Amino acid sequence: MHRKLEFMKSLIALMGIMLTASLLHASLESSTATAQPWYVPGTPIIISQEVQFTNAGANLAGTVYLPNAGNHLPAIVVLHSAGAATREAALYRHLREGLPTLGFAVLIYDRRGSGQSSGNFQSADYETLADDAVAGQHTLAKLPRIDPAKIGFWGLSQGGWLAVLAAGRSRDAAFAISVSAPLVSADEQMQYATSNLLTVRGYSGKDVLEMLETRKAWTGYLRGTNSRAIAVDALSKAQSKPWFDLTYMPNTSHLTNNAALRRKLDDDPVAAVLTANVPLLFLYGGADPWVPVAQSVERLKPLSGQRHNIESRIIAGANHEMMFPVTETMQQDAKTDLNDAPQAPAYFMVLGSWLSRLFQSR
Repeated sequence: MHRKLEFMKSLIALMGIMLTASLLHASLESSTATAQPWYVPGTPIIISQEVQFTNAGANLAGTVYLPNAGNHLPAIVVLHSAGAATREAALYRHLREGLPTLGFAVLIYDRRGSGQSSGNFQSADYETLADDAVAGQHTLAKLPRIDPAKIGFWGLSQGGWLAVLAAGRSRDAAFAISVSAPLVSADEQMQYATSNLLTVRGYSGKDVLEMLETRKAWTGYLRGTNSRAIAVDALSKAQSKPWFDLTYMPNTSHLTNNAALRRKLDDDPVAAVLTANVPLLFLYGGADPWVPVAQSVERLKPLSGQRHNIESRIIAGANHEMMFPVTETMQQDAKTDLNDAPQAPAYFMVLGSWLSRLFQSR
């Protein structure tokens, strides 16, 4: 970690005042005791404001982070990755600490059914989750220092899908940023990801094929293309395998024909891109085992040709969370969900540069 920080410091010195510098300074301030004689607060000072808003029967609690001075501020609503459901997740730290230094306000809220927000995440479809963010956008628009015409969305992984979907469903969104979100269906993405996950953990090609066949039987039941008995038989055989708990499939005792899950499996994220007639930025890690990056970028090419407000970048060497792991394990648990956070300098620079250019021209 020390060597990574030193690398970032040297990069900052070469590139000048960039978003990476803001992030590093904010991180250092948060870890420095204010009682020390050498402590100097950063500029601008970042302040926060608690907000609440509602959508589809859920009361959603969030925090707005913004510079202590300035008006007509552009703003970003943050949508959640599947695992990072609350404001405390380190995944969002760079947004709340870095973007206000560039003059942006940032709303981070607890996802429905998590933290201080009510509601049920498991039964909510993508449209409801996107509309939660749109409700947050309209709450931001009522704050006196925010420019209602300059509010957009940011999301990573599942949140990246949702950010684009929210931009299309909102009547007045300004932009959307999608990080590490595949432009294939959730089912295609999970086939890709779980195949890589088993391989990373040392399982054989035969195990991977068996897992995919089991998944096919399970999703076939959800779609109505094969019987429940076929799904039960496949899951019964697989759930005793040592790899089964890595596959995000239910055991037979939890097998249900979940309508919300069935819809999520086959939602086409490209359809959301086509309805979001605002500037869009897609960012991918060049070493992401969770997402078929090459396939996603290929699907973007014809869209970028049709719509000149769509941009994409691949961050060399970065994984799904824009990190540089020494050894990729694809670990997913409560601890990693809370603590994983972007490290790639190029990611910070592209993000900050794109946002700055977007509003300099307006």
